[in-house]
Amino acid sequence: MGPRGLSRREFLASSGKGFFCLAVVSSSLFTKDAYSYGKARSHGEWGWVGTKLSPYFHPLAGGEVQCSLCPRECGISPGGRGYCEVRENREGKLYSLVYGNPCAVHIDPIEKKPFFHVLPGTPSFSIATAGCNFDCKFCQNWEIAQTVPEKTFNFRLLPDKVLDIAYEYECPTIASTYVEPTIFFEYMYDVSVLAKRKGILSTYHSNGYINPQALDDLFQYLGAAYIDLKGFTEDYYQELAEGELGPVLK
Repeated sequence: MGPRGLSRREFLASSGKGFFCLAVVSSSLFTKDAYSYGKARSHGEWGWVGTKLSPYFHPLAGGEVQCSLCPRECGISPGGRGYCEVRENREGKLYSLVYGNPCAVHIDPIEKKPFFHVLPGTPSFSIATAGCNFDCKFCQNWEIAQTVPEKTFNFRLLPDKVLDIAYEYECPTIASTYVEPTIFFEYMYDVSVLAKRKGILSTYHSNGYINPQALDDLFQYLGAAYIDLKGFTEDYYQELAEGELGPVLK
């Protein structure tokens, strides 16, 4: 529920802000002159899930695990998932369910990330998976951010393929964007490692809700970051984003 007990749809309708949903869902994932949608669609399917063991968790009693990737630090029962809905406890180990299966793939101008001082005027190969660790009532990409990977059309793009496409279409940057990239951290990290080797900048458009260890691990491969500050008070973060301001500022 949104402010004053409104649902998300009621909140958006009453706000009068004219929120615009980015064209990053399955019907228009690639710009026409950059990549054939038909070609892309042949490499994906609805609900396809790619998994990878996460290094960011601690085992707990009774087969439970505690995720250590973001400040939520979710305690997850066997077979359960964290708040982001893309990390699952499988027999006492935490797996990412969004490795190599982005549901949003697009070539954007770098200014849309939005960067105005990083290689201005160049295209950026942009990716996102389903899920998020916030639940913003004003989210413009809620169709993919507030769902699970089983309900999105996902492309089979492992990190090496991401680099191949970025190189083929002369994109000097790869952007992890649209949703909170922290939730597909392992995917973003492996892409960033390969990107640095090939001289392509890896960029990160984030809400800043990530734990220090993961951020330190990413820093050495990151070319640029843009952090969204959603508001200025804890009450605002809790009511409109279901998050906390403190960890973002830290």
